[in-house]
Amino acid sequence: MTIENIRATHRARARDIRARLAEFREVWEGGSDERLWEELVFCIFTAGASARMGLRAIDAVRPLLMSGAHEELTNALVKVHRYPNARSGYIVVTRDYLAEDCRMRLRERLEGFSDPLERRDWLARERRIKGLGYKEASHFLRNVGFRGYAILDKHILRSLAELGVIESPQPPATRAKYLTIEERLRKFARDVRINFDELDLVLWSMKTGEILK
Repeated sequence: MTIENIRATHRARARDIRARLAEFREVWEGGSDERLWEELVFCIFTAGASARMGLRAIDAVRPLLMSGAHEELTNALVKVHRYPNARSGYIVVTRDYLAEDCRMRLRERLEGFSDPLERRDWLARERRIKGLGYKEASHFLRNVGFRGYAILDKHILRSLAELGVIESPQPPATRAKYLTIEERLRKFARDVRINFDELDLVLWSMKTGEILK
């Protein structure tokens, strides 16, 4: 991977990447709280799995998202997700917390943060929101239309290591390390003159061949 082929890929895929980012923004502008909840569950599903598995899992449980019991969710996820029982538990615990915390008014809750870092900290550090670390909290916020969050998954970390932006592709184990790598990615985006949010999808698509979510 080189700066030259990153720029070439960006030129070739810019229209599709910008269309995908516009789709994410449309979720925020036109989506209900139920839709935001669905995106949050999708990101719970992708942790330790893949975007494709997350999409299949969401399709399997969509009718159960707002009120399905743990057992119902688990049964729906058998042979669909790698961790049907654990992820079902995450959904139920997180849903119970959000019902208590904001009555499932996710839009209002997310809008209540004036600091973008605090918004992500809430998602990543609240112990009753299960299955979201900094990577998946960033993933969720990007998927519902927020900008400026790096999704430091294995594909992005490997890309940055290959480019010499970071020393190792190991996932950051702390908030401080996550923020350090995120800032290095931000600086790299400025250096190569590619929009930060677009660069994430450029690098991801170069590793996977797809522009997904």
